[in-house]
Amino acid sequence: MYHMFSLYTAGCFLHAAQWKSNCTNLLTYRTSIRCFHASPETLAWKKEPEALGLKIQKKGKFKKRTKDSSPPVEAPYVPPKLKRAASSSLSDRTVEIFEGMTIVELAKRCGVSIPVVQDILKNVGEKVDSEYDPLSIDISELVAMEIGVNVRRLHSNEGAEVLPRPPVVTVMGHVDHGKTSLLDALRLTSVAAKEAGGITQHLGAFVVGMSSGASITFLDTPGHAAFSAMRQRGAAVTDIVVLVVAADDGVMPQTLEAMSHAKAADVPIVVAVNKCDKPAANPEKVKIQLATEGLALEEMGGDIQVVEVSAVTKTGLDKLEEALLLQAEMMDLKSRVDGPAQAYVVEARVDRGRGPLATAIVKAGTLVCGQHVVVGAEWGKIRAIRDMLGKSTDRARPAMPVEIEGLKGLPMAGDDIIVVHSEERARMLSAGRKKKFEKDRLGRKMDAEKLGSLVSESNLEDEEGEVEEKPKRVEMTIIVKADVQGTVQAVTDSLKSLDSPQVFVNIVHGGVGPISESDVDLAQACGAFIVGFSIPTPPGSINQAANKAGIKIKIHRVIYHLLEDIGNSIVEKAPGTFETQVSGEAQILSIFELKGRSKAKGDDVKIAGCRVIDGRLIRSSTMRLLRSGEVVFEGSCASLKREKQDVEAVGKGNECGLVIQNWDDFKVGDVIQCLEQVNRKPKFISSQSGAVRIEC
Repeated sequence: MYHMFSLYTAGCFLHAAQWKSNCTNLLTYRTSIRCFHASPETLAWKKEPEALGLKIQKKGKFKKRTKDSSPPVEAPYVPPKLKRAASSSLSDRTVEIFEGMTIVELAKRCGVSIPVVQDILKNVGEKVDSEYDPLSIDISELVAMEIGVNVRRLHSNEGAEVLPRPPVVTVMGHVDHGKTSLLDALRLTSVAAKEAGGITQHLGAFVVGMSSGASITFLDTPGHAAFSAMRQRGAAVTDIVVLVVAADDGVMPQTLEAMSHAKAADVPIVVAVNKCDKPAANPEKVKIQLATEGLALEEMGGDIQVVEVSAVTKTGLDKLEEALLLQAEMMDLKSRVDGPAQAYVVEARVDRGRGPLATAIVKAGTLVCGQHVVVGAEWGKIRAIRDMLGKSTDRARPAMPVEIEGLKGLPMAGDDIIVVHSEERARMLSAGRKKKFEKDRLGRKMDAEKLGSLVSESNLEDEEGEVEEKPKRVEMTIIVKADVQGTVQAVTDSLKSLDSPQVFVNIVHGGVGPISESDVDLAQACGAFIVGFSIPTPPGSINQAANKAGIKIKIHRVIYHLLEDIGNSIVEKAPGTFETQVSGEAQILSIFELKGRSKAKGDDVKIAGCRVIDGRLIRSSTMRLLRSGEVVFEGSCASLKREKQDVEAVGKGNECGLVIQNWDDFKVGDVIQCLEQVNRKPKFISSQSGAVRIEC
């Protein structure tokens, strides 16, 4: 029994030993497998990393930041540097802003970080709590201008009272096609007769009550080529364009320009074929010309209405009224009536008693007397509102043309009018816009100077080795004064178009109002003369001061006469180009030779006996000898005689004796040309459409 127990115990120990041995082998096997698959980086933690050629990054030591308990130091505001690509030009970029825009949205649209916008907001005095706080549209514009981008305001009609409004109709067309006469026939007035020269030279706005009881706001634009900017402003603010074409003249350059302005503004067109009472009228020819230029007329399957009218006999006016009201009804014109107004300046002028005045058309909202407004870069508080008849009113509703008074400065025609809630905000917006305008102007000037330097360098490289001298370019300095801002712009643009390679027209100043002593002082300082258009004649004291300083003052009331006068002055001041031209030709009939002359008189001389066949021969000119059509010699004339008498010139059909210096190889039949240096001046050219230019 004991023996069996011993055998059992020994067997158990044997099994245990075998089990332990197997476990040890298994662990060794598993360890070898794990070590076989381990990377050198894993093994490096147990050994030296440098021994395996590895570089293990060591953990750095971090220091705890100490909080600065010192009070903040007051320092002047430094605008943050905007991080943007050098190739992107923010001055040409336009972003849309609206009321209630958040800081995040504004920063995203302007292309800057949120902290930059927050710093600018602190600079303008706005409290910043969160980046999702809504901003007013005025503050958004200030921030955008500080960043350097242009803005376009978006206004919402949500929650506002929207009512139908009268249409705004702009009358456009070529000069002298009867636009103003047609409007006179509609409102039973005579404005065309009061215009200087019988042509419209201002942009007029007025309301016409139709026979049906409806009212239409009309804008009358000039048709002369010089007033292109006025026509563009008229098309930008209008709902419908009435294209007036004379039935006896057809489609002309300003007609095509008016069509392009209307298409660019996406405004529907109604064609009025005027002067149908004339014997030479041909309305069908006009319709074909308009269709050729791309107008889809109703008679040809399009949607553009055509009405035949006559301003003289007042025929077809009821059909024109019906066409305009039908077009307005199809457009379903409505505008917001309550809330701050949005208006558009169509003209601006300075009145001696009332100061700067702006003619505007309200697009939406109501303009109320006493409100603070910002007009372009100018601001002010509306002191008075007058309609086009001169009657005072306390408010102006949509599509109503009015004249506002109370601005601090003269705005530019085409500026938007926005209403702000305080004088401080108006001042701030005005200052920001002036700063932005000046910055953009300097940027454009620098770009132009860089472009000019590049062009001059390229010209110098191209002209290396050329000896011919170019004529010197002189400068004509001009100061422009006119009755309204739009006319100043039109006259300035027209005078700048008279630039030529020989004369540079430099407009140093353009202003609204009569000529003053400061204008004379400025003209004397820069050597300019003063051009006045549609302004009263200056008083005797100013004329006397101008005459004493040698300053010319030119006053005109018709744009044709002004451009012609200035064009002739440019031609007179131009240095011109010297050209060689043939002033006369003579043919050699016989040759005479003087021999045996004394030493005092010189060697033997050969005289060419000639007959002048064209022009005249001048002794002081250069002579060119032609033989069989080829140039043989050129030289000065040593002697010119007629009937043994020395003469200075010989005319056509006369005979003479001629000696050319350093040449005696004459042959019968040779032709002698007389070469003369002539200074050729540029020409002033005026086209039938009214466009002018200087041709060199």
